[in-house]
Amino acid sequence: MSSPTSNAPAGDRIAKVLSRAGVASRREAERMIEAGRVAVNGNQITSPALNVTQKDRITVDGQDIAAPEPPRLWLFHKPTGLVSTDHDEKGRDTIYSVLPDDLPRVMSVGRLDLNSEGLLLLTNDGGVKRKLELPSTGWLRRYRVRVNGRPTDDQLEPLRKGITVDGENFQPMSVTLDRQQGANAWLTIGLREGRNREIRRAMAAVDLSVNRLIRISYGPFQLGDLKSGEVEEVRRKLVRDQLGLELEDPSGTAQKKPTNVARKRKPGPGHPRQKPTSKRPSRKQR
Repeated sequence: MSSPTSNAPAGDRIAKVLSRAGVASRREAERMIEAGRVAVNGNQITSPALNVTQKDRITVDGQDIAAPEPPRLWLFHKPTGLVSTDHDEKGRDTIYSVLPDDLPRVMSVGRLDLNSEGLLLLTNDGGVKRKLELPSTGWLRRYRVRVNGRPTDDQLEPLRKGITVDGENFQPMSVTLDRQQGANAWLTIGLREGRNREIRRAMAAVDLSVNRLIRISYGPFQLGDLKSGEVEEVRRKLVRDQLGLELEDPSGTAQKKPTNVARKRKPGPGHPRQKPTSKRPSRKQR
């Protein structure tokens, strides 16, 4: 008697293959397929419900896709004033306008809003992005937050127990009052969900206004001494160990790459990336 999986089609779903090749995230790849931009062995497809193997020829807009790269991960110190999307309907600068030209196509893991700064993870692999963003991963995100006012422990306690804002339930946060600095106070906040503007909305619910927000860690990955605008690749062995991946090439540069964050011009959607105007020496591999 045959096993239940004996009739399963060989290979991987087409959207997953496109994502691994660095074409787009899995969801974006599905939209490209539905728009008729993808062909397999010369035949246009419009449904992502298709498995392909290495023997199949896949093209996007008539161009062969690249061979899949091993999963890679970068740390990026996002400055304020940048949005984390590929394109912005309001014409605002995106993180992609300042990333180094020698970086492959990358996707951000989650987002930091326009006025937030600090650690943003970047990956060339849609599967890694999805795994890092899954709520079940439950990795702690830590932030340094400056608020206007003189918060007390009693005022912060609802955040530690879990708070409801506009009908949305936020999980309990870890909140530490670090120091008072004039009219402002610095807090360290940890959370495991990272919903849209969660910290700003939660603070407003207890009558505190955030005027600076810096993400300092995402799970085991730390901002450390990475300067604003810099990019540093995570060693692939660390990526493998933390995510449980099998990598043929565990090497990795772990070098900092400076970016140009002067942003004197505002590139619109589809504008090529700006080239860095300054070069800093790469530090030695860790």
